[in-house]
Amino acid sequence: MQKLTLIIIAILWALTADFTAFSQRNAPVDPLQYADLADLSDGAPIIAHITVKEAIKVDPERAPNAPPGTQRYYIVATTNALIRGQGGLPETIRYIIDLPLNERGRAPKIKKKPFIIFARNLLARDGNIQLAAPDAQISWTPARDQRVRRLVREIVARDAPPAIARIGSAFHVPGTIIGEGETQLFLETDTSAPVSITILSRENQKKIWAVSLSEIVDEAARAPVRNSLLWYRLACFLPQTLPEQSLTGDSAANANQARRDYDLVIRDLGNCPRSRPAAYRPK
Repeated sequence: MQKLTLIIIAILWALTADFTAFSQRNAPVDPLQYADLADLSDGAPIIAHITVKEAIKVDPERAPNAPPGTQRYYIVATTNALIRGQGGLPETIRYIIDLPLNERGRAPKIKKKPFIIFARNLLARDGNIQLAAPDAQISWTPARDQRVRRLVREIVARDAPPAIARIGSAFHVPGTIIGEGETQLFLETDTSAPVSITILSRENQKKIWAVSLSEIVDEAARAPVRNSLLWYRLACFLPQTLPEQSLTGDSAANANQARRDYDLVIRDLGNCPRSRPAAYRPK
């Protein structure tokens, strides 16, 4: 009898383990990519976890600029937690949002539901705020909350990589041995902080490249990790090809090598997947 009991327990344990593994494999994938959340977080000085207290429909006559196929709401929400923002946030906040209608022409039910909002500014001390984008209210989940908080920590860090404005200059210097050389790319940023990329070629070795965030090239620098803020700054905003004006004054051979090295960087960075509409993304 005892042996039979142990066998039954073993079978139940195995079934439970299989069910857990199956559940993990079939967990829903968040449609919002790293770049989507970075776009929203980077342009929002105020980020908060809120719960909608009231969702009041605005008559179409009073919202003539609302996009077609949407319903404008006046939202009254309770602040659950401030994720980003100096000076805090009132317990009750208010904002306007246009939400898309479904195929039946009905507006979504959002009352009493939790969200993460991304806002540009606190318009008044009474809690009126302005969303940073038309879709800057996203459903709250514990996983999303953690992802946004990690991103905000990267963005507000003292050594955070700055936003890239353009490629300033690029040149290649051949080495003393055929096949060796170094290409340097100097990037211009919104804050004028220095950012450079160095690509090294060594005989019989794979090319390596690294990013430096100081005026002195850091020998310990490395290529960025995918889905990090530095990766986002480069992969999502660098042009796919090296601009010709960046190569002014270089020889044809050196310019061609600089182009090939730049292509290597773009390939290694990979694409920048996003799911939000292009019109809502930063330029």
